[in-house]
Order: sequence, then C-alpha cells, then structure tokens
Amino acid sequence: MNKDIGKTVENLRMHFDKGYTLPIAARIKAIKSLEASIRRYEKDILAALKSDLNKSAYEGFLTELGLVLGEMDHTLKNLRRWVKPQRRRVAISQAPARAKVMKEPYGVVLIMSPWNYPFLLPLVPLIGAIAAGNCVALKLSEYAPAVSNIIAAIVSEALSAGYVSVIEGGRAENSALLEQKFDYIFFTGSPVVGKIVMQKAAEYLTPITLELGGKSPVIVEKTANIKKAAKRILFGKLLNAGQTCVAPDYLLVQNDIKAELIEEIKNLYTEMIPSDEYRVENFPRIINEKHFNRLRRLLEGQNILIGGGSDPKNLQIDFTLVDEPHLASPLMQEEVFGPILPVFGFDALSEAESFIKKYPKPLALYLFTKDAAVERSVLRNISFGGGCVNDTVLHLSSPHLPFGGVGDSGMGSYHGRTSFETFSHTKSILKKSWYFDLPVRYHPFRAPEKKLPEWIFKL
Repeated sequence: MNKDIGKTVENLRMHFDKGYTLPIAARIKAIKSLEASIRRYEKDILAALKSDLNKSAYEGFLTELGLVLGEMDHTLKNLRRWVKPQRRRVAISQAPARAKVMKEPYGVVLIMSPWNYPFLLPLVPLIGAIAAGNCVALKLSEYAPAVSNIIAAIVSEALSAGYVSVIEGGRAENSALLEQKFDYIFFTGSPVVGKIVMQKAAEYLTPITLELGGKSPVIVEKTANIKKAAKRILFGKLLNAGQTCVAPDYLLVQNDIKAELIEEIKNLYTEMIPSDEYRVENFPRIINEKHFNRLRRLLEGQNILIGGGSDPKNLQIDFTLVDEPHLASPLMQEEVFGPILPVFGFDALSEAESFIKKYPKPLALYLFTKDAAVERSVLRNISFGGGCVNDTVLHLSSPHLPFGGVGDSGMGSYHGRTSFETFSHTKSILKKSWYFDLPVRYHPFRAPEKKLPEWIFKL
C-alpha cells in the first residue's frame, strides 16, 4: 500500500516537473473538463449523496453540487486576472528599479477531505489547487463510499492521474499519505486528526491549511426579529442534520425573549419537518451507527425542551433543544455535530461574551440583533473564524468571502480568490536598472562611523 501511494505521489511529481500545469490555458482547460464531467454525472452525484447521507436531491444541490458549480464559474471568470503579476513600489535605496509579486504553484499538494459534505469539501479546494497550477493527491473519506466512488469516476474521466489522483480508503491510506513529502497539505476534519496532520507536516516543514471546527455559538439579543431568528437558526442547524462544521452549536438568548424564541422554534420545526414520512425521506441521516450512538449519549440526563426522539433503523435523530446543560457535560465539552442545540439564557451582553470566551475560538459565530452597538461589541470583543449577523451558515457559500478558522478552529482560509492564493506561493521580484547605483552601499564606506540618512530607505 505504501509503495502504491509512493508511486502515485512520484507520478504527480513527474507531471508537475514537466510543466504541464503551469500554462493558464491548461488550468482553465482542466477546470472546464472537470465541470463537464460533473454535469454529466449530476444525477449520480445526487443519488450518491442520498445513499451516503439520505440527502434529498434538493438539499444535495443546495449545499453541495450547486456551490461547487458556482465556485468553478467564479474561478473561470477571474483566474486570468488573479494570475497576473502585481506591481509594487520601490524604496529610494533600490531605485532605479521595478518590483512585482508573482504567484506560482507550490507543486504537489495533498487535499484530505471529510465525510460530512463529501462532494463539496473535496471539490472546492481542488478547484483552487488546479487554478493555482498544482498537481493534487485527493484523499476522500471512507465514510461516504458512494460519493467517493463517483468523485473517483469524475476525476479519472476529466483529468489524467498525473494531474489529479484520487485516493480512496481509510486510516491506512491516510497514514501512508502523511509519510510522503508534499509541497502543501490542505486538511478538513476534526481538531484531533488535525494535530496529527500538523505533526506529520512539520517533519518536512510542509505549509498547511487546517479547516477544523469547534463550538460555534449563536447570540440572540432582545431587539432581534424573533420569528426570523428562529427560522434562520433552524435553517443552519437542520442542514445535513447538524453535521456541519459551522452549524450553530449552542444558543445564547437574552432572558427577556428566551421563552418566546423557544416557542417560535418549536412551532417552526413542526412546520419544517411536518411528519415522520417527510423526515424519513428528506431529513439527512447520521453518517454511521457510531456517531448516532454518540449523539444519543449526549442527551442522557438532559432537560429536553423540544425533540429528543431518535430512529435507529434510519439513523435519524430529531432536532432537540436542551435547556441549560451543565458546562462539564459532554454536550458542552465537545462539538455536537448533530441536530442537538443547547440553549442558555443571559441578562447582559457581557455575560454572553464571557460565556463564549470560556471556550476555544470558534469557527463561526452568529449574532441576531437590531442594535448597532451590540453588533460592534460582539464583532470587536470575540475572535472567531467568520460568521453572520442576523443569519447562520450563509457566509460559507460566498466565493467572495475567505472561509477559515482561527486558533483551535483552524488556520488558513479558502474559497474563490483566497483558494487560489492559498495554493500559490507569492514570489517577490526586484528588477534593477543597469544605469545607476547608489555608491553609498559599496565598500569602502566613506564614513564608517556615521549612519546613513533615513530618507534613503523611504518610498
């Protein structure tokens, strides 16, 4: 196995070293070829998402396929502009000269993707890596085998194995890949595995992006539109049955409106999931029995306000609202990653801010308010990867906004131009004129006991 993966990486290296991926036309052609193959397999992709996660075709397109196609369109429209060298100013000490920065690919990169959005999360960074001119080893999750198989078919049809190689399998393949030398590693997954990936990357001083997770809070302040806040919180929590890295993880609501918000959430949930038949057919399942049982254990001994039911046959768990769980309980010590939402009341905004700061910096934060001072306070005082004011999750869907974590929730970012920049090395170039030199820079120094005037170093 190690030998096969070693040969795969060697093949990618040979392909890159021959310069096939460097021309802009080659990158555009590769992305267009990938897009054409995706469109041919559209029904199969949606069927695979249904098979692995019970996602309806509607949710599959909304949260995965549509976003990938949008990312491709945005990249194709802008790539020539992104690639152009950018002029920079020079200091007096460097004149006469011209300065520029160029973007060059790192080389052979490893993308390791998770199971929860098994089509979206491998493909979006892959688009950025190709746009930047790299060759790619794309490792897919074994927990979503149907989607993994269809991605392997799409990529093999669209691109040569020397350009992009898909690696399927589990821990053995992950371990073998991390023994190889890559020029960049992009990992999406849990903080526990992220630490292992980072340790392995350090052995070769390989630069890395880590897209992790964490406990992403929601703050609902008393001036918020309660009905819309409830609806948008449920939207973010019900997507993929809460198996989303930026799903609302716990809810902080001002006590003045807590009871009203809970009642509104309860009523809206009944409207959104109107029957068991609808749930079985259209609500995503928990990925496997291990995660299903973990989520059920999180509910043991809790004060449940809404939901609490589960369906072992279909691996589905009802949306569940838990009132004021103990902070030492597993529910508040780990990322929920399911359709369970703890809720806490607060009186002053400073209490909510202090509550959030007890935990590592989250990947996302969501604030619902009409008060501009409240918005300024939260955005200034709390560090988080990204988020929304008066909505949830939608910041993830924009190619114009960098997406990434901070601290325990990750490092680095991607989407749109940021993906291209993540997979590119910025190379600085100073081109000096032959016609003039400042004589003060050469030995012998006329007055070695004196320092040069500062104006020489200014622009």
